[in-house]
Amino acid sequence: MWVLVLFDLPTETKKERKAASLFRKRLLNDGFNMFQFSIYMRFCPSRENAQVHIRRVKLNLPKLGHVGILCITDKQFGM
Repeated sequence: MWVLVLFDLPTETKKERKAASLFRKRLLNDGFNMFQFSIYMRFCPSRENAQVHIRRVKLNLPKLGHVGILCITDKQFGM
């Protein structure tokens, strides 16, 4: 199972840039890899493991911006 985190975060002020940078850093620390600048992905061997990482992402959501989480199977990702 692949977990994709897609986001659009504001970066107009220094505080917003810091929050966006911290969010990306936490994704990397949790084992996500950058697919594009605002899309990070991580392979999880099971649905239960994916839920653990989804909960971690939700705990680190910045106050502003939009974040989406998408789960797809390995077969779907390969297509």
